[in-house]
Amino acid sequence: MSYCWQEGKDRIIFVTKEDHETPSSAKLVADDPNDFYEEHGLILPNGDINWNCPCLGGMASSPCGEQFKSAFSCFYYSTKDIKGLDCIDQFRAMQECMQKYPDLYPQDKEEEEEAKPMEPVEETADTKASAAKEQGASS
Repeated sequence: MSYCWQEGKDRIIFVTKEDHETPSSAKLVADDPNDFYEEHGLILPNGDINWNCPCLGGMASSPCGEQFKSAFSCFYYSTKDIKGLDCIDQFRAMQECMQKYPDLYPQDKEEEEEAKPMEPVEETADTKASAAKEQGASS
């Protein structure tokens, strides 16, 4: 005799040998060939963004999904000569949101180091001589 019970969010099911010997009556659902989102990449045939595309890595449904969608849409539809130049505010809002979730959106150490402003280095006689030598060699 098979039986089951619920423990919190889990359902525990025990089945008998006889239950396993009978063929399954489960029916697999075939892919719908008319599903608009099926088998499309980032851009749908109508030109819209496919937010369900696995290529977005779940960003559209993440805690900062709305900010991501806003920034990505702005960039995609941007008509400026320098594409996305008009989207700085949207990308800033996305970055600010992502900084609130460091476990979900970790920053690379290299990116952090590149983002820090470089401190001015005092020129010494040695550095001036090296620079002059390099410049003379490239001429």
